[in-house]
Parts: sequence; structure tokens; C-alpha cells
Amino acid sequence: MSKILGNLRDKTIIKGELGKAINSLKNVDSTALLQFLHPILNMLLHLIGNGGETLQVAAFRAMVNILTRVQQESVDDAERNRSLVNYVDYAFDDFGGRQPPVYPGLSTVWGSLARSKAKGYRVGPVYDDVLAMAWFFLELIVKSMALEQTRLFYHSLPLDEDVPPMQLKEGVFRCIIQLYDCLLTEVHERCKKGLSLAKRLNSSLAFFCYDLLSIIEPRQVFELVSLYLDKFSGVCQSVLHDCKLIFLQIICDHDLFVEMPGRDPSDRNYLSSVLIQELFLTWDHDDLSQRAKAARILVVVLCKHEFDARYQKPEDKLYIAQLYFPLISQILDEMPVFYNLNAAEKREVLIVILQIVRNLDDASVVKAWQQSIARTRLFFKLMEECLVHFEHRKPADGMLNVSSSRNNTVGDGPTSPKYSDKLSPAINTYLSEASRQEVRPQGTPEDGYLWQRVNSQLSSPSQPYSLREALAQAQSSRIGASTQALRESLHPILRQKLELWEENLTAAVSLQVLEITEKFSAMAASHSIATDYGKLDCLSSIITSFFSRNQPLVFWKAFLPVFNHVFDLHGATLMARENDRFLKQVAFHLLRLAVFRNDNIRKRAVIGLQILVRSSFYFMQTARLRVMLTITLSELMSDMQVTQMKSDGTLEESGEARRFRKSLEEMTDEVKSSGLLKECGLPENALLMTPESFKENRWSWAEVQSLSGSLLLALDASLEHALLSSVMSMDRYAAAESFYKLAMAFAPVPDLHIMWLLHLCDAHQEMQSWAEAAQCAVAVAGVVMQALVARNDGVWSKDHVTALRKICPMVSSEITSEASAAEVEGYGASKLTVDSAVKYLQLANKLFSQAELYHFCASILELVIPVYKSRRAYGQLAKCHTLLTNIYESILEQESSPIPFTDATYYRVGFYGERFGKLDRKEYVYREPRDVRLGDIMEKLSHIYESRMDGNHTLHIIPDSRQVKAEELQPGTCYLQITAVDPVMEDEDLGSRRERIFSLSTGTVRARVFDRFLFDTPFTKNGKTQGGLEDQWKRRSVLQTEGSVPALVNRLLVIKSESLEFSPVENAIGMIETRTAALRNELEEPRSSEGDQLPRLQSLQRILQGSVAVQVNSGVLSVCTAFLSGEPATRLRSQELQQLIAALLEFMAVCKRAIRVHFRLIGEEDQDFHTQLVNGFQSLTAELSHYIPAILSEL
Repeated sequence: MSKILGNLRDKTIIKGELGKAINSLKNVDSTALLQFLHPILNMLLHLIGNGGETLQVAAFRAMVNILTRVQQESVDDAERNRSLVNYVDYAFDDFGGRQPPVYPGLSTVWGSLARSKAKGYRVGPVYDDVLAMAWFFLELIVKSMALEQTRLFYHSLPLDEDVPPMQLKEGVFRCIIQLYDCLLTEVHERCKKGLSLAKRLNSSLAFFCYDLLSIIEPRQVFELVSLYLDKFSGVCQSVLHDCKLIFLQIICDHDLFVEMPGRDPSDRNYLSSVLIQELFLTWDHDDLSQRAKAARILVVVLCKHEFDARYQKPEDKLYIAQLYFPLISQILDEMPVFYNLNAAEKREVLIVILQIVRNLDDASVVKAWQQSIARTRLFFKLMEECLVHFEHRKPADGMLNVSSSRNNTVGDGPTSPKYSDKLSPAINTYLSEASRQEVRPQGTPEDGYLWQRVNSQLSSPSQPYSLREALAQAQSSRIGASTQALRESLHPILRQKLELWEENLTAAVSLQVLEITEKFSAMAASHSIATDYGKLDCLSSIITSFFSRNQPLVFWKAFLPVFNHVFDLHGATLMARENDRFLKQVAFHLLRLAVFRNDNIRKRAVIGLQILVRSSFYFMQTARLRVMLTITLSELMSDMQVTQMKSDGTLEESGEARRFRKSLEEMTDEVKSSGLLKECGLPENALLMTPESFKENRWSWAEVQSLSGSLLLALDASLEHALLSSVMSMDRYAAAESFYKLAMAFAPVPDLHIMWLLHLCDAHQEMQSWAEAAQCAVAVAGVVMQALVARNDGVWSKDHVTALRKICPMVSSEITSEASAAEVEGYGASKLTVDSAVKYLQLANKLFSQAELYHFCASILELVIPVYKSRRAYGQLAKCHTLLTNIYESILEQESSPIPFTDATYYRVGFYGERFGKLDRKEYVYREPRDVRLGDIMEKLSHIYESRMDGNHTLHIIPDSRQVKAEELQPGTCYLQITAVDPVMEDEDLGSRRERIFSLSTGTVRARVFDRFLFDTPFTKNGKTQGGLEDQWKRRSVLQTEGSVPALVNRLLVIKSESLEFSPVENAIGMIETRTAALRNELEEPRSSEGDQLPRLQSLQRILQGSVAVQVNSGVLSVCTAFLSGEPATRLRSQELQQLIAALLEFMAVCKRAIRVHFRLIGEEDQDFHTQLVNGFQSLTAELSHYIPAILSEL
């Protein structure tokens, strides 16, 4: 071995022998080879650098052989042999500058061999060994250049300056380019065959460029990079593209990457532009692993920039952001590429976009918004995607699963990126260190987090202390097959830590997007960007996206001032009809937030609602906002749990409903308003400030209270409906009232109003309450007709609506103005047509016919006829007139019937007892079918309310109609008082002492709509209910109901009650006058349908028999006995005595006249009956003459 080294050192030896000495190195023992490795390599490199062409090639081949043996025979199986690494790093000094550097000769001889191979010459198996050891030769070249660079500038460079890059000579650089090109060709060709050598060579070439960037002029390196990209241009095979990604990943990891120039002096960083272009090309690739790798490369590069101590000044961050800003432009140009990424890849791309935008100045961001409206929209689509993919969901919702839907299912949604990707050692160190940095919100104490106090026992091979390590471990062991399983595999403390990390991430993303939104709003106000100023859809869509995502409290604190400012600047546009859908969504989410358990968020929802109302005062009708809030409240009720189960199994108002009620009440609280505004980061007078274009302040607390009141009404109606769900099938009265309250509460929205009215109509039909069902149909038709009349879009006028109101007084004019304001995304007056009105009028006609209320049918058909006239629908007109004929005949038949027609019976029901709830101490008038008797309704109501009694309460029915004193009732008993009542005619004299016989009244239209009812209660002054005629008093109670019957419900609340008392003698006079009136009515009323104008014989006989027949005349005689004989007569005042005698004389005179009429009407078959009547009359006259002697002369 010593002889060989001596020969190599001896320069006088002839070339042939030197060649033999070089070749003999192949036979050297391995041990000796390793022992003398450094001097052998030095000598061979000396020959490669200074020898002739023959010796250079021989030395190069020998060197390849030696390196291969060292690599193969070493016990170290690493890719880079330790002995060779030590030689390059420590032993090789390029001969200390005593001779020309090695790299030109080494590049030349290697390049010559490579070109020979490329030209197809036979170079032997040594070439594969050259490629295998390429890393060594490339590092030698770099080391040689670095040593030359140092020698060149060592003496001339000031101490505080870095060594400038070295410009390679043109010839040497051409040689290196040729070598590089040949090696790239090898990579390209061998990759197609799937050889692992190609990937190792690719990495070596990448690190070669990486190292050269620190030594030679970067633009010379850029030529090598450009050569590489040209060779691997476009979307190539997957394995080739993977090589390109690895190459870029290595190059861009350079410490001076940010400071690199462009290829031309006028250009910016060449490497960053190459990186952006190639990564974007990768995202359009089909290979999922490559797309993920490309996204990860970008994230890591930006992470390095962000935490690089050299680039912490704002101007440095701006420069970096501007370097990568073209990436956003490229994504906006090719949005389908972005949408084709999976969720994990989108998250990485989006976080990069946010990082870029965060550090950009306003001028750069505005440029992105100035190109076109479509491009601005796409920019905000990306911002919306940020909110979607970084939404924070609670543990039960699967926080790793950031699905954007409102439901809480965990499954196939986007997942977090993997944390265990293998990167360069420096990046892994950076990531693991960064993951251990606790991000602590302001104001949190040192021991504020539980995991800060955990001892070291938590960290173990099975449960690492670091969250990142735990996630990586879980995923590598395939525990994390699903996001839920991954979460559950963590220690509870790490799980809590993960949740905090995710919430912080969500907050950071949302706040960044909010800041961008605020900038956009300000720019839009100055009209300096390209957007749709008619709708400001970019603003409305991003605000909607904010609301529709789960956001942490820190976001809501920042959001409200921005929300207020946006509506200050753009209220007129955002509140316009074109943005009704946006407003409806905002209203929905503000109401949803008003239910939140977190009081800070709930209060901000209250202020948000006030901001919305304030804007409506200036920019839209408040009625339209009322419609929107009513619609959204209706939708919210379907999502909200308004009731909860108590321990005893009954339902009560839920916490959600209570919080919602509290929010609506706080919305109107003028006293607390300024403090609440201040707490939410707004000026105390924010609600009183006027927009720029307005002079006067339009804020009105009264309007706010009215709006809040209508929403509370809807909440109460919904809550009551839910609370009744368990008894609704049994208590049909309460069910109907519940539907009625819902219909009234949602009256501002015609669609919802009609929906609940139709539910109520169906409920009445199930109960066979035909009149009430018909009223519901009339009310629906009324809503439609009013909307049509309000917009002059129909055949009807206000007079027709007035006519309809006579049938159903609930058809109110209040709905008219708001019906036209209800055009909100599927809700609105445009669906209210003439045909729909006719449909419900016909339904009402059918139901009134079933109720036998034919006079209503006639009025309804008279409203339908104008429609058919305007359309010249003569067939329909003929049907209508045929129906009218039948209706009028039915009315005549009812009026001519011997048995007077009654359409219903009426009962007063009083409720006394705490188990009745809201009904306690209230009275109602029930309208029941005409065949329902007092016993029937008692049984029905007992059945309903007995089921509501518990073990401590019993139900008792008060058997009479006396006045109830609630304080005297037993506390453990609930009482029902049920009394039959009669309806009061419109023109009836309630002070009349006559007995009421309702059936004697004529059946006119006005006689079928009642809002007053009465009943008579007998009593005596001594406390007994009954006594003799001379002691019998009578109390007449008159009840005023809330509305008239038939109504939309079966029972109406009594809102007023009055009573009159009649003395015994007034009762007696009234009884006689009642009989007189009944008889006179039969004599004077024309009842015959044949038109002969004669009274009906049958009816007359019935009344006469009850008046003058001997066996029944005790009533009149008993009056005389009680008041005209003995002591009672002396107690009467003269006026009362005269009135009593006059009533008796008139009664007898009418009876006499009736008997004469009866004689003219009868035939032979009734002669005997007539004789009985005459005898009875004569007998009665004789009896009365004892008390009233003048009666004989009068008759």
C-alpha cells in the first residue's frame, strides 16, 4: 500500500506505470483501504484536477471503485457512509489552495463520462456506481467551490459582512450545466422504471442546488433549477411529479429563500414564483398523496417565514406576503382546482391564504378587489370556505369533524391534517417545539389550565405529554380511523387541550376574516372596488356565513361593533327588498343566539336585534321587519325545545324558552340599554345616532316594544301549544284555542296566519263544530281578499271586505298593510290569489250549510258571484244562483217551521281552582250543537278536567247559577259552575221584566251573531232559592263576551258581567206580559209560505191552550191570589197595582181576540176544542172578577 501511495506521489513516474498504480488500488485489502482512505482520495483528486485526460479518467474510475467498496463494505448501512461524510466535511481542504481547485476537473471528467453515456457509448458498469455515489461527488464539488469562495474574499472582506456569492467562470459553469443535464436525464429515465436510485439521485441534485445557493451567484443556480423544471415540465407521470415536489421542498427550505432575487433584475423571487406555479399544478393532479404533500410544503414554508427571527418587522412580513400573493390570484383564476381538493388539503391552502392576506397592506388587498365583480365574489367565497373548514364544534359534535351543516352528526366530514408527516429534521424540531408553546388568553392565571398542574407521570410511551405527539402516535397506530375514535383515544386532559387549541384556531380564522370584511366594507363605502353595489352580495354572504357557524365568544365580542358599522355604512342597501333573504337569515341567527346559555353571547344577540330594528327605522318599513322576525321565530320554534319534563311527569317551560323570553324583554329595556351597549363595545348612544343622510332621530322605544310584544305573543302561543300536547286529544276546546292563538300570533305573515287557521278549521271539523270551521274558512278568505284589495288586484272592493266582516268580525283591517310587506323568500302576498279566495269561500259555504246557517251562505255566495261575472263564467254563475235559490228556500222553511229553529245551545262555565291554571276564576260562554243538553256538557267537561286533578285535588260541579265567592270555596277542591244561557238580540230591552222566550224571536240574519248572553236566577231575600210568588225575586245576569259567536273557537271569555234584580210583583207582571206578547205575536205575524197572511192554526191552538184552558189557568189566578188579596195587596205601591191590573186586562183582551180568530180558522173537527177554550175563558173571567170587578165591563 505504501508503494502504491509512493508511486502516486512521484510526479516523475511515467504515465503507464502511474496508470498501473491507479488500477492496482482495486486490489487493496479493505482494512488497509479504510486505514489509508483519506490520502488515497486526496491523491486521486489531485490527479483528477491536474492530470491529463487519460489519468483523469483512470483516477476518476478508481475513485468510483474505492467509494463503492467503502460504501458496500462498511457496517453502516446509511445512505451516506460515515467515513465518506467525515472526509468531505473535515479532511478535504482542496489542497489548501496550493493548486487549482478540484471542482473544474471533477466536473469535466464526470461530465465527459456522462455525455459519453448519453451519446450511447459503452461506459461499463462503473456508471451505475457513479450515480449511486453522486451525492459524494456533488458535495465535493460544493466543498471545493466553498473553499475557493472563502480564499477569494478572506482578506478583502470586512469583519461584519457576509461572504458575497461567487460568480463561476463561463466555461466551468457550462460544464456543470452539462453534467447536471445528463444527471437529470438519468433521473427522468430511471424514474419511469421505478428505480429507487433515481429518487436518491434526485434528492442529491436538489441538495446540490440548495448548497450552491449559499456559494455561487443565485441566478446561476436558477439556471440549474430552470433546467430541472424544463425537464420535468407540465403534469408528468406520478413518480416524476413526486421527484419534482421533493426537489422543490428541499430547495425552498434554504435559509436565504426569502431574499433570493428573480432570474431577471426586474423580477421578484424566482424560487417563490416557481414554487407557487408547481404547487398549483400539483393540486390539479389526480394523485391524492401528492396534492397533500404540495399543500403541506406550502404550510411549512410559510410557518418558517412566520417564526424566522430575521423577518419579524412589518415591512419584512409585507414583502413575504407579496411574494406569495400571486398564489391567491392563481386560485381565483382556477377555482375548480380548489374545489376539487379534499377537506384536509383545503384547510392547508386556506390557512396559507389567510396568512398571506393577514400580512398584506390595504393597497395590495384592494387591488384584488378592483379587477372584476366576479373575482371579488370568488375572493369572498374563499373567505367563506375558511369559516366552513375551521368551524369549532363542541366535543359532542366531533370537533375534528368540521362539517358546515347545522346537524350534530359525526362522520364523513373534513378531518384535521395529519401531524406526523416526515419532513426535514429542522422542520420536525420546529413543529414539535411550537406545539409545546401554550397560547394563553389575556387575563388567564398561571394555573388557569388544568394541564399546567399535571405531574410528569402523564407523559408516558402510551400517553405523551405533547398533544402533537399524542395525535401522531394515535394516527400511526391507526387508532384514529375516525375523528371520534381519535379524540376518544386521547387522555382527558389532552382532549381538553385539543378542544382549546381548536377553539383558538377557529377564533383566529374568524377574526382574520372579520378584519378583511371590515376593510371591504370601508372600501365599498368609498366605491373604490369592483363589487355589486346594488346588493353588496359579498358582504351579505360573508355576514350570513359568520352567523351560521359556531363561533367562540371572543369572535362575537369583536363582531358586534363591525356589524353595527356595516349597517351604518350600507344600511340602505342591506335593508332593501333585494336583500330580504339575507335579512331573514340574519334575523333567524340573531334570534337563535338570543336563546344561548352563554349570557355574553345572548346579550350581544339582543344588541344585534336592536341594531337591526334601528336600521329598519331609517331604511325599511318596520312592518317588513316584523314579518321577517315573525317568520324566523316560526322557523326557530321548530328547532327549539320550548318545554321540558318536570319530576312529576308534567311539562313546563324550558330554559331555552325562558332565555328567549328574557332576551325579547331586554330588547325593550330603555334603562339597561346604555349599559348593555357599553358592555358590548358600542357607544352608549349607538341606537340614537342617525345615519349621514338623515337629519332627525327616528329611534322609537314604543315601536321596539310593539315589535317585541308581537314576538312574545308568538312565543307564548307556541309554548302553550307545546304544553297542551299531552291533553290535546282529550280537551278539544283547549286545542282549538291553542291553534287560534297561534293564528293570531303569526297574523303579520299571511302564509303562517292561514296555515294555523286551516289547522284550526280541521280541528273544528273533527269535532263537528261546523259553524266554527266555516268561520275559519271565512277568515282565510278574508286574509286573501284584503291582500288583493290592498294591491288593487282583484274584483273585490273594501265594501266586499266589510260585508265579509259582518259574517266574521275577526277579518280585521290590521292585516292589510302588512300583507303587502310579507314578500320574503317563499312567504308573501304573491301567493294570495282570487282563485284561492274563492276556494275558501266555497269551503265556508259548504260548512255553513252543514251548520244550517243558511243566511251566512247567501252572503258568501254574493261575494263569489262578482268573480264569475268578471270572468263571464256563466256555467258557474248558473250554479251559484241555483244554490242561492235553495238557500233562500231553506231559510223560509226554517222560519215557517212550527218548532222555532235554534242553531246552537249556549252555556256559561266558570272555573274556580288552582289546578285550572290560567282558567282559574274566569268565565267562558260555550257554543254547543243544538242537541247538547246541560247534562251532556256537564259530563263532557267533568271527563276533561277530572284527568287533570292530582291526589290533592278533587273536582266538584256547582249545581246552581248563584254568584260564586271564590274566597269561600274549599282550597283542595276545583269547582265548575255550568249554567244554560240565552243569546241577547241586538235591539233587545234587557231591562224588560218579561220572561224571555228566545224561540219566539224571528230568525233574521242579525239574530245569529251574538256577543251578549243572559240567564235569570230566582232568589228570595230570606236566602232560599224558591218561595211563594209574593217572595220570589229574580236576578238577570248579562254577560259580554270577547268577540261574537259563531267565532273561530268554541268558547269565548266573558269580559263583562252585569246584573239586574226584579221584585216579585215585577216578575208577576213580566210573566203575564210574556204570555200576552206570545199570543199577540201569533195573531199579527204573517207566517204562511203560501201567502194567505193567516196565522198558523196549530201554533195558535198551542198557545191558547196554555193561556185559557181551565186546567192550566192557575198561573194567572195565582198572581191575583198573591198580590190582589189580603196583606200583599196593601204592600203594593199604587203604580205597581195599576200596572198589574192593566197587564191582566190586556192579557184577557188578547185571549178573547185570539178565540174569535180561532173560530174563523177551524173546521168541524175542532169544534169541541173551541168549546173548551170558550168555557175556559168564561171561567177564568169569572174568577178574575172577584179581584178586578172592572174586568166584566172591559170584556
